[in-house]
Amino acid sequence: MDTLRMTAPPNNGATSNIGLFRTLEASLSRNSTGRSFCIAGRFHTYAELGARISEIRATIKSNIPSEEKLVGVVANDDLGTYAALLALWAEGRAYLPLTPEAPVDRNARITARAGIKHALCSDDNTSFLTCKAIRTDALPEVPLDVTFPDHRDDDLAYVLFTSGSTGEPKGVPITRGNLGTFITGFDALGIPVTATDKCLQMFELTFDLSVMSYLVPLLHGACVYTVPKNEIKYGYIAELLEEQGITLALMVPSIINYLRPYFDEIQCPALKHSLFCGEALPLDVTTEWSRCVPNARILNVYGPTEHTIFCTQYVFDPAGANKQVNGVLSIGKAMFGSSIVVVDEQRKILPPGEKGELCLGGGQMTPGYWNDPERTAQAIFLMEHEGLIQRFYRTGDLCTIDAQGDALYLGRLDHQVKIQGYRVELSEIEHHARAFLVRTSAVALAVMNDAGNNEVALAIEGPEGEVKPLIEYLRSKLPGYMVPTRTRFVAEFPLNTNGKTDRKALQAMFTNPA
Repeated sequence: MDTLRMTAPPNNGATSNIGLFRTLEASLSRNSTGRSFCIAGRFHTYAELGARISEIRATIKSNIPSEEKLVGVVANDDLGTYAALLALWAEGRAYLPLTPEAPVDRNARITARAGIKHALCSDDNTSFLTCKAIRTDALPEVPLDVTFPDHRDDDLAYVLFTSGSTGEPKGVPITRGNLGTFITGFDALGIPVTATDKCLQMFELTFDLSVMSYLVPLLHGACVYTVPKNEIKYGYIAELLEEQGITLALMVPSIINYLRPYFDEIQCPALKHSLFCGEALPLDVTTEWSRCVPNARILNVYGPTEHTIFCTQYVFDPAGANKQVNGVLSIGKAMFGSSIVVVDEQRKILPPGEKGELCLGGGQMTPGYWNDPERTAQAIFLMEHEGLIQRFYRTGDLCTIDAQGDALYLGRLDHQVKIQGYRVELSEIEHHARAFLVRTSAVALAVMNDAGNNEVALAIEGPEGEVKPLIEYLRSKLPGYMVPTRTRFVAEFPLNTNGKTDRKALQAMFTNPA
């Protein structure tokens, strides 16, 4: 038997990310006359993008001390915002996106926990910031500088805050090494991207799928088409796909659920690669969608924020030979650079066909939660795998892996769900609801609406009452997608045989009202 070896720690100081940033640097220079972004119908060239990067990095040097490695960026939909992300990377720093649409209190808590002292903003909407704002929309011209000096793999690339079960969002730092591993894995998927491609970017910058959606196109000189915040998202996306001839699109499945009534009218022959991530992908809707995109290769990809964007892939077969469980398409095999296993409660790797928790390993995994060693210890553990002691991340997803190595998604082990593609801890919603209601039980549930998408319902224990003040309070504490759209008062919550609140019975009250 081979001697057991220990994998290298995540912060090894290597420089494998050099290739990623050298490629980005070369693309910015080589494609200067090409289109880099289409934002609200307006095209911008790579030369314009490079000029904005140069101006913003000069401002960073002048206004933000070099020891501040993590800098806030107000997540607007404009060229200056994307240029700010790249300028921070060029300066060896990392970004934390802050969306003006989030509650002021939530942004304040995130800013404080991350230790953010400065935030770059491309407009005058800075009143919600609790740190110093640096405007980037009217800067003086400077000499072009789109070079990316060498940095270490353990240097940060970005930090995103996701929903947390205690009511406090949890910070997920992603390093340059993590990002470089993802790009290597993406390249191995066989999705060729060239300067002629037109790529969809439908995500808020606070959602990690945005990183792939803008970075992959920019690495290859392609054009990124964004979705304005004031537009109906699924309708605008349909127009981009048909009228602009989008060739590469990463979307959440809820988009095609909303578009499903219009499938007979939608034809997108230009789409070559149609990727889905963020939610369980129903096989029946995917099959119908495939007829709208006759020339597209459809991939179901999967991965949590903690494992850098996505790390598994399954190619949909339009001929019908698809793996699925309960109508949900398989999430497939691990991408190059990642590994997947299913474990039992004792963290023992289970054989093919057995159900357990899906755990992820490899170079895409976060070093750990931001300033939260206790939560990190709960989520990340060491385990022997393939002759090595490796770090693995517990996803909380119930899965099985078949004999061919394809993972099949069976649901959540806890009450964490996907709403509009965002990962949501239902317990966070309950936490804030109980804080307002005082000594009143409340249970948050994910229920399916008529369009086939999840939305949040809230059951409140007690006599009928006024819900408007509660909803207004929740809007001040939570992003819009986490605010319940349905409420119901229940005199007494039903209990299961273990004496616990029967969530399934409560859910039935919403899905099958008396």
